[in-house]
Amino acid sequence: MEQLIPIFPLAVVVYPGDGLNLHIFEPRYQQLINDTVKTKKPFGIPTVVGRKIGNLGTLVELTSVTNVQADGQMDIKTHGKRIFNVVRLEKLYPGKLYSAAVVKYPDRDETGDAALLRKIVAGMKKLHGLLNVKKKLPKPEAKLTSYDVAHHVGLNLEQEYALLGMFSETERLKYLHQHLEQVLPVVANMEALKEKIQLNGHFKNLPGFEV
Repeated sequence: MEQLIPIFPLAVVVYPGDGLNLHIFEPRYQQLINDTVKTKKPFGIPTVVGRKIGNLGTLVELTSVTNVQADGQMDIKTHGKRIFNVVRLEKLYPGKLYSAAVVKYPDRDETGDAALLRKIVAGMKKLHGLLNVKKKLPKPEAKLTSYDVAHHVGLNLEQEYALLGMFSETERLKYLHQHLEQVLPVVANMEALKEKIQLNGHFKNLPGFEV
């Protein structure tokens, strides 16, 4: 079933379950948030890729509004709910300053491979160790999904957007696993190169080569 929703296009990918914090400063989006507070209805964040609004986005609910300033600027917290396909963009929501979109919600298969997910989590931890990064995951490991780890494995915007268009959990897990298999050797080699550069100039204790 198609639905008309207000939209806030951003160069960011929001997955179901994601928390996204935003500072709102444009008058049209200040109006959108104020309307959302009144109606208690969600709004959409379609992803902007390559300076174009993509055909995919996520419906989000507003969870809190803080630090409201005299000029209307505010800080908000949102929570990702459902992925949508954009059927048609509307320049303006009826009678409003902000835009809208007619969207529909694709079916999703959330059945995944627990063993593959464990490999992904292990690879993610290895990556974080190599980069000396400490990240707190949103859930216990046993309850994680592909969406929970997608922002933590070094995907760029285009790759995160590609994942947004995969409606099978198994497909998403395979995508993440393949990405880690490609990036981990590169990062490991970078760390080895960094160590080699740092050691350059130190006294070396090397055995002689016999002729």
